[in-house]
Amino acid sequence: QVQLVESGGGLVQPGGSLVLSCAASGSIFSINSMGWYRQAPGKQRELAAAITSGGSTNYADSVKGRFTISRDNAKNTVYLQMNSLKPEDTAVYYCNQRVRDGRTWQMYDYWGQGTQVTVSS
Repeated sequence: QVQLVESGGGLVQPGGSLVLSCAASGSIFSINSMGWYRQAPGKQRELAAAITSGGSTNYADSVKGRFTISRDNAKNTVYLQMNSLKPEDTAVYYCNQRVRDGRTWQMYDYWGQGTQVTVSS
């Protein structure tokens, strides 16, 4: 139906930057909101950043001012620019896209496979 593929994770030093991307493909009529969730070791999964179809953004307090979420609707892609990375940002990052299916007309939340971000010196 719809598949999300994430890329851009890896190992980075504290203070460094990383960009994640997540591209959706399949029976997509439209995409409403997009977001990035993360799950750190021993912690609950949390919403790091989200962006609506109109471009409004929301960030977790822990990443506010350091992360920037953006979207390219033509490419069905959401990005997460991560700056001033801290060790506590270490987590598996999961992309989420709320998609209206082009065949069923239903709204579904689709998830990427997750990508590991490790911030360590």
